Amino acid sequence: MTPDQTIPHDPVEPAEEIRRTRLRVLVADDNPVVRAGLTALLSGREDITVVAEATDGREAYEAAHRHHPNVILLDVRMPGVDGISALPHLVPIAPVLMLTYSSESEIVHEALRRGAGGYLVHGEFTADQLVAAVRDIGSGSAHFTASAAGAVVAGLRSSKPAPLPENLGLASATAYDEGIPNPQGKGIYGKPLSRLQPSMAQSRYRLSMREAEIMELIASGMNNQQIAATCFISEKTVKNHINRIFAKLHSTSRAEAAAKWLGTAPDAHGDLR
Repeated sequence: MTPDQTIPHDPVEPAEEIRRTRLRVLVADDNPVVRAGLTALLSGREDITVVAEATDGREAYEAAHRHHPNVILLDVRMPGVDGISALPHLVPIAPVLMLTYSSESEIVHEALRRGAGGYLVHGEFTADQLVAAVRDIGSGSAHFTASAAGAVVAGLRSSKPAPLPENLGLASATAYDEGIPNPQGKGIYGKPLSRLQPSMAQSRYRLSMREAEIMELIASGMNNQQIAATCFISEKTVKNHINRIFAKLHSTSRAEAAAKWLGTAPDAHGDLR
């Protein structure tokens, strides 16, 4: 072998580079069994490392400042400082994924209002789905399990809508009814229409259970990425479902489909084409 010859070899990534490219996770839960299980599950993945554990919100805040995680898994109910109270202090440090047994609608909404990037309820996800959620939260995508997503949709449906800008929607209101005078003296408001119940709409448009679920999420305002995360399916699968939904609802846009689904389109209560 001449001096300028070298032995070919596969490049080896330095240990420091591997450490820096791993997703660094902080687990905060007062239950030692849950903490140990999550740490073992996540640490078994090549691209994830659990850098610290905490038993309440205060410990989570201190550990986050020391270890600089990429993702924080946070329980809701913990002694001392609970997860909801700690959230506003943690989200500036790293994305927070709520991982809890609490599925109450009010808690889900408050967690999202305070900056949580996702909400998983124990018993509603597999180990692989949890790992996928942690990775997605780290990259900026949202994740919700079924009951948490249901709470979000229910809250959107029950919340009082914000007032529309002046003159927006008034022309379409006259098409539904003669209307009643606007108390501000600017145009008229149409009488409210009764919405189709989701189960009725599903039967009316012959949607499958999955299509109905996705249509509900479309109507709630979610985009394809959010729907994919909520349903634990790929965005391509979401698009395929939406294409079939549009065909069944004879719609060419999300807005048109949502209006028919909610019973607010002019022909929503008429005969199907």
